[in-house]
Amino acid sequence: MNVTPPTDPEQQPLTAPVPLLVAAVVVALEGLGTAVYGLAEAFHTTSARVVMGTTTSLFFVVYGAGMVVCAHGLRRVQGWARGPVLIVQLISLGLAWNFRDRSTLPIALLLAIPAVVVLVAMLHPATLAALDPMGDDTDDTD
Repeated sequence: MNVTPPTDPEQQPLTAPVPLLVAAVVVALEGLGTAVYGLAEAFHTTSARVVMGTTTSLFFVVYGAGMVVCAHGLRRVQGWARGPVLIVQLISLGLAWNFRDRSTLPIALLLAIPAVVVLVAMLHPATLAALDPMGDDTDDTD
């Protein structure tokens, strides 16, 4: 039995380049950490702040789950995951900037370092080429 690979680029499975895989792993870890934080918040909610604790924990669990879904999309070289991942990393950098005081510097570093790693990996030429296989040549009007 002779099986030939599909010649249509739409049908060929894309393999994720290393920088994209690095971004996917870091985003998945960020998402898991965020979801675990949300669950921890749920277990530490007191009767005096039920509404605030519930909405906070629900927000972080959903936010973390969304990050894990986007990481899975990146691993599968799905272009739709690029925007949400970039936005999350920019939000993380903004939060890190707010935590830059001496007493909260470890939190700032915990937010900033993975965000920078993901941004660098997402803006790597191999990642850009994988997520946009048609390139920018499709809109040439010269």
